[in-house]
Amino acid sequence: MNTNPILPGLEAVVKPFRFSATPHEFKVTALRECPTPESLLLCDTPDKAAAYWRLHVEKHPYFNPDCECFAVLLLNTRRRVKGHHLVTIGTMDTLLVHPREVFRLAIATSASALVLMHNHPSGEPQPSEADIRVTRDLIRAGQLLKIEVLDHVIIGNPARSSLRELGYFYS
Repeated sequence: MNTNPILPGLEAVVKPFRFSATPHEFKVTALRECPTPESLLLCDTPDKAAAYWRLHVEKHPYFNPDCECFAVLLLNTRRRVKGHHLVTIGTMDTLLVHPREVFRLAIATSASALVLMHNHPSGEPQPSEADIRVTRDLIRAGQLLKIEVLDHVIIGNPARSSLRELGYFYS
């Protein structure tokens, strides 16, 4: 008697599972270990976003203060930080940013709003034309996805600038 029945032609119908060439790491956390919405940090001003950056993003193991680093704060409907995502690390004066990478984790975590952030290693937080262009592209992408882009905060040393406060966001 055969204890390991093999169906004829099974390999042609069911292909073996293969792992992707670029692995991703996800962490599943038990609900009882997750913070409650009331304990999440409120982030409703550019100053609070800058304080969050200095407290958390600058401590990220991949953060490099000598290069521009682009991060996204993921917010719930009450403007509390669900988490952050270091999207890309560029050179001393350039970043490559694409909406797909910016919104990937926002979609996966059901974030309702984002705060875009990056640093200027020069210490001067004034936005460049490229910063303004990328921000407007990401605002339009967020409108399509129904994920609001609240602000783009540029971190200098020690100052910061907010593109919303400077009037670059549509009213």
